[in-house]
Amino acid sequence: MTSMFAEALGPDFARLHPMLQRRFGVGLDSGEACIGTGVMTSVRRGPWWTVPFLQLGRLRNILVPDVGEDVPFRIENYPYRDPFGRETVTFVREYDLRGRLRRFDATMVLDGRRIVDYLGTHQHLAVDLDLAVDDEGALLLTSDAQRFYEGPVAFRFPMWASGRARLRERFDDREGRFHIDLEVHHERFGFLFGYRGTFDCEWVPVTDAPERLKPRRHEVRT
Repeated sequence: MTSMFAEALGPDFARLHPMLQRRFGVGLDSGEACIGTGVMTSVRRGPWWTVPFLQLGRLRNILVPDVGEDVPFRIENYPYRDPFGRETVTFVREYDLRGRLRRFDATMVLDGRRIVDYLGTHQHLAVDLDLAVDDEGALLLTSDAQRFYEGPVAFRFPMWASGRARLRERFDDREGRFHIDLEVHHERFGFLFGYRGTFDCEWVPVTDAPERLKPRRHEVRT
């Protein structure tokens, strides 16, 4: 079994920088987790009217409403098998913003050749991800269709009512560090949220993810 990113990217996975291949090769078959620690040189948000939206997302660890520079952060990628038998990888980020810890929870599963990114403590939002590799071996990730699930309630967000995230992650050989740059834009209202930073990674042998990183509820619908 290959990792979900290798499955989703197909032959393009081999075009990733070797360090990115290892980082996004995390899965049950690899038997290891990737733990990154570093600094976000900037955490930004859009105009004042975005704050209530970001604050609402904070309640379920979906968005970060604060801003700052040189913000310490940690990202933990652990593979595990969820209650529905799906291979899952955690993408849990934690930020220390002037002594206030903020957390952004995400867990990813493979649905066919598509990666679905569940956001939040209860996997309320399911987001399709489009993946690509650029000429420098960096990973490019763009969010696509989004769906909301809560009990019997299920509906698809029209893109005009939501933002689209674009992420680029690369490895700098001179620095020996990973670089990440994410921005969320609305097609009409412009920039909503973003961050940029660098980090180091360590890989540790694992057979499961810690309970503290798993969502409180798993959603079977993709």
